[in-house]
Amino acid sequence: MNINIVLPDEVRVYVEAQVMAGAYSSIDEYLIDLVQQDQKRKAQAKLETLLLEGINSDSQEVTPDYWQNLRESVLGRNNPGTADEA
Repeated sequence: MNINIVLPDEVRVYVEAQVMAGAYSSIDEYLIDLVQQDQKRKAQAKLETLLLEGINSDSQEVTPDYWQNLRESVLGRNNPGTADEA
């Protein structure tokens, strides 16, 4: 897919300087890097938001019983290979 972008002269000169300096092999590579950096920033911001929501939510003490109950709810109470077998 091709996209045409009209850049103001000062921006175009800056981008061309980045390519000429060897930081990027082409203008395309420079713009792709900018998009990827933006994607990473947004993913990081989302992760931080989710982590803060988790930190600020009501919590439950994580004990061996908690883990056992979680295993049982995920794997099923009579899952072959669990300690429940006698």
